[in-house]
Amino acid sequence: MLARPLFLSSGDPVLDRRLDWARGLIENGETAAAAELLGATLAQVPDFLAGFFLYGEACALAGRKQEAVIAFRRALALDPRDRLGARLYLSRLGAAPVAGAISADYVRALFDQYAARFDEELTGALAYRGPALLRAAIERVVVARGLPRRFSRVLDLGCGTGLMGAAIRDLARELEGIDLSPAMVAAANAKGLYDRLVVGDLLDFLADATGSFDLMIAADVLVYMDDLRPVLAAAAQRLTPGLLAFTVETHDGENVILRESLRYAHGEAHVRAAATAAGIEIALLEPASTRTEKGLPVAGLLAVLAGTRTRHSVAPEYESREETGHERQQGRD
Repeated sequence: MLARPLFLSSGDPVLDRRLDWARGLIENGETAAAAELLGATLAQVPDFLAGFFLYGEACALAGRKQEAVIAFRRALALDPRDRLGARLYLSRLGAAPVAGAISADYVRALFDQYAARFDEELTGALAYRGPALLRAAIERVVVARGLPRRFSRVLDLGCGTGLMGAAIRDLARELEGIDLSPAMVAAANAKGLYDRLVVGDLLDFLADATGSFDLMIAADVLVYMDDLRPVLAAAAQRLTPGLLAFTVETHDGENVILRESLRYAHGEAHVRAAATAAGIEIALLEPASTRTEKGLPVAGLLAVLAGTRTRHSVAPEYESREETGHERQQGRD
């Protein structure tokens, strides 16, 4: 993964062009030559953030680990908000903890730049199918537990451009979305799917939200969080009764790892432990691949968790909430 086009200018167009040349060398497998070119460039512009980041990538690919670590640490010092993701690369190199490697500013910057082509690339090149899998899983749990098929208040956590919203809209009387990226939220808003959209951190949103939700969904979102316990605990506070459905990438171990794709993979044991700690019952947890990478399916887990009062039958609160939602819908009509 090469450095994204963020903070590219060194202030000198000639030196800026060297970045493009170096990127071309890397793409052709000439990583040592790219590192040499970038090293000479950075000697002239010691505060060139994008240059240090790309230099770190070139050195890492060329097997020059120590130089890569120095370069990424320099990039992090130049941008403590870490919008390019230097901590991620340091973590992959064993020079920083896996926990906390992904910053909110990195995710925001990544998806602000990705928003315009997000739907096409995700559903095309990566064969993304998370929303369809989540909807089917939710419907299976609804049928098995005798729950109302339509939910009064639904929250799309990390809503992105609204792919999940499109898949679930007809099941929601009220649909809300929250995402870190203003550009992604703008794209979702243009689709006219949501009753309310918010730009912000999902943990902050859950802490400040009023009322509860009948259904929360996190499609391809928790791959940017290491420990699932905080988010599941926060969701549980707004989820009684109700369902929480999400996808994660997984691996054969028990804990959390940072994959080469710079996304977290959660072991099944970690997911189960996080649900137990949050006091949410696991209604469904099974293997499912939501996307492909390099032509191969990415191992993942599909989960639907249930608030404790939805275990065996439709809770009185559910019936009341459904009736209230229906009345609100009649009022709109």
